[in-house]
Amino acid sequence: MSPQQGPQNLKFGGGVSETVLNPAVLLVILITGALVCFWPRRRAMVPFLLASILIPADQVLVIGSLHFPMLRLLVLFGVIRMIKEKASSKARIFSGGINKIDWTVILSAIFVAMNGVLLFRDSGALINQLGVLYTIFGVYFLLRYLIRDEEDVVRTIQTLACIAAMVAAVMTYEVGTGHNPYALLGGARASGYASLVLRDDKVRAQGPFAHSILAGTFGAVLVPLFVALWWKGKKHRKIAAMGIFAATVITLACNSSTPVLGYAAGVLALCLWPARQWMQIMRWGLVLTLVALHLVMKAPVWHLIASIDITGGSSGFHRFMLIDQCIHHFSDWCLIGVKDTSVWGWDMWDTANQYVGLCENSGLFPFLLFVAVLVYGFKYLGRARRAAGKDRKGALFIWALGSALFANVVAFIGISYWDQTIVGWYALLAMIPAAAAACRKREPKFEVPSQSADWTPELKEEMARQ
Repeated sequence: MSPQQGPQNLKFGGGVSETVLNPAVLLVILITGALVCFWPRRRAMVPFLLASILIPADQVLVIGSLHFPMLRLLVLFGVIRMIKEKASSKARIFSGGINKIDWTVILSAIFVAMNGVLLFRDSGALINQLGVLYTIFGVYFLLRYLIRDEEDVVRTIQTLACIAAMVAAVMTYEVGTGHNPYALLGGARASGYASLVLRDDKVRAQGPFAHSILAGTFGAVLVPLFVALWWKGKKHRKIAAMGIFAATVITLACNSSTPVLGYAAGVLALCLWPARQWMQIMRWGLVLTLVALHLVMKAPVWHLIASIDITGGSSGFHRFMLIDQCIHHFSDWCLIGVKDTSVWGWDMWDTANQYVGLCENSGLFPFLLFVAVLVYGFKYLGRARRAAGKDRKGALFIWALGSALFANVVAFIGISYWDQTIVGWYALLAMIPAAAAACRKREPKFEVPSQSADWTPELKEEMARQ
């Protein structure tokens, strides 16, 4: 099968050859950049999230051979803010210092970049990977700087609810009229925004995102966060309800199965709160069930993905083939990835799976580091929930953050984040240590009696637990 069956310049060196930038968008970016640089830290996060998510990635400034989507320009203002803050204050840029999630994100990004350069050994690959590193580090560490405590977490979720409401309005208009208003901005993908995307005679709205599945996934994985806001207290419930409704509209308007599965995964995780004490047993039960199915099924257990079709016309078989071919070609990609996957089968160039995409583009080690990010995320949240103790609202809040993380884990099976959806993902990763630290601060301290002879068996047991 010809390697040229998929899009060209997919790996690096592609994109527009000249600046495609609406003057109104540039003005918004400059205003937002000024706010990020000079507003108080707690307020600076709001304009950054609004601009980074609502401005599409096809608005690009080209300088020489370097491409600067508007997200990268916003990151530049954020870097200036962090440098200014560090120069004028001895306080830590990141709350709690560098944690294990930070280290795994850093190492994952570095090894993805290194393997990409080693794989292609081309100046275009080097430029591309430096741009990717700049974007990842800039977005993630700016959000880590801006989201430092529980108050910041709540404000972030409130901002995301407002953004979801705006996106839902655009996508509803798109479904009703067959026209995406973002086409009026005239970006590099203006013709794509102007085209009506249909599947089985159903409109697949995409709003400001690069694809309808990405748009739907953005909304779907936010639902647990809005439930967390609802559980936080009555004063947050109006905006939480707005967010839940908007996220549901976004999920339905994209007409794709992956967001629906992510939505369902988040809701399922939320509903498992009463069974929280038995989660380890349930996890091992799920693993054993999958192993048993694999042994008795004629096809591998991941073939179950092929039968998933929630909206009609879904490409579940494509997702199954991606995983299947990735496993069968392990020796091809395990070291530093593989240049071309289109020769593996029809449409195999389209790695619409975060896990498979990492394996095929970067190799085994970056994939394991990405899994480590997820593991550490769940560990931080698990410890924080236990530390919350009798603080039911705090424990529920942490549980909802874990449900959002689980929703992303499921959604990654059907899509990889490659547009501004990464902002929502890294915002979640930044919220996890901030919320966990807040729970640890509220954890009651156990005071050790001065006379060990007075220790009762109950006291010794409590000491062992501490």
